[in-house]
Amino acid sequence: MKEIIEQNKGLVRAVIKKITGSYNEDIEQEVYIKTWRNLPKYDESGRFGAWIATIAANVCRDYFKSASYKQAQSEITDEEVLNSRSVAPSQERVVDAKKRQKIILRAVDALPAKMRKVIVLFEFEDLTIEQIAKKLGEPEGTIKSRLFNARKILAEKLKFLQGED
Repeated sequence: MKEIIEQNKGLVRAVIKKITGSYNEDIEQEVYIKTWRNLPKYDESGRFGAWIATIAANVCRDYFKSASYKQAQSEITDEEVLNSRSVAPSQERVVDAKKRQKIILRAVDALPAKMRKVIVLFEFEDLTIEQIAKKLGEPEGTIKSRLFNARKILAEKLKFLQGED
């Protein structure tokens, strides 16, 4: 297991950061726990990196659905309010970028399951259309169609973000 962690640490951290907007050690640990538990289910015909990246993406989505995440998002202390008033412009952009990212992730989670899976594999896991088709056992044309339709839905849902910089 130690070897698996060392070989995939960068990939797992990159997926976590891409999806959540920051590094989260708890999520990383959960990924390795789930990897260890599901190792007997790993199909060696696929790429191990893609498999562990999928686990990481799923753990991140579970985190966004968790009660602890929702509670942390709803709790705003007086100190945070005061700090938000005196935030430097560059920090404001970072905060805005994280808010935008969360809005985008919620929109992706709201997609129908088949479209969501294709978007996640293509955009977050950087798989090609061909790789996704092979992984899902679907024709490439079907994958292209789902990707097109998912992007169309996301563009419509997120068009209000285009006006922001």
